Amino acid sequence: MNKLVFKKNRISFLIIVISIVSFASFAQNAASMRGQDDFWKHVRVGGGIGLSFGDGFFSGTLAPSAIYQFNDQVALGLGLSGTYNTQNDLYKSSIIGASILGLVNPIPEIQLSAEFEELNVNRKWDSRTGFENENYWYPALFLGVGYNNGPVTFGIRFDLLYNRSKSIYSDSWVPFVRVYF
Repeated sequence: MNKLVFKKNRISFLIIVISIVSFASFAQNAASMRGQDDFWKHVRVGGGIGLSFGDGFFSGTLAPSAIYQFNDQVALGLGLSGTYNTQNDLYKSSIIGASILGLVNPIPEIQLSAEFEELNVNRKWDSRTGFENENYWYPALFLGVGYNNGPVTFGIRFDLLYNRSKSIYSDSWVPFVRVYF
């Protein structure tokens, strides 16, 4: 069973890598076909940073991302994420992953999104807790809607693949803030 799960996760990771390379190639070709050499003028960078701590708990997240703005309505992008969590005498975890993001603005103020995220979750429990250490891949497929105000978008997204026992999120509904410059 573990071999089958490992093979599926390698295939998912390979699909993400191929998509990233394909996206970069497609975006560069699209810019060239328009007779423009200004590929980087259409790239917007952003991401997220998070810190949380208190009562022996610490969590830190770094999640850079970039999108290629095809026009005022459509963008496609890639993201990376890394999170480290620790709770004194209980557990430590690290979560790393990548995502592919599609954004559509039917009107300037409304942003619709679809995002596939693949995360590697590694949890190490203190032996006194009775929990076994875990290391697994977790996919998420989010559909979202947000209010767009220039470089900042506030919204909510829903994980179609949500699994309560494996997800790093406490619920299938996840609020978000996106910032791209």
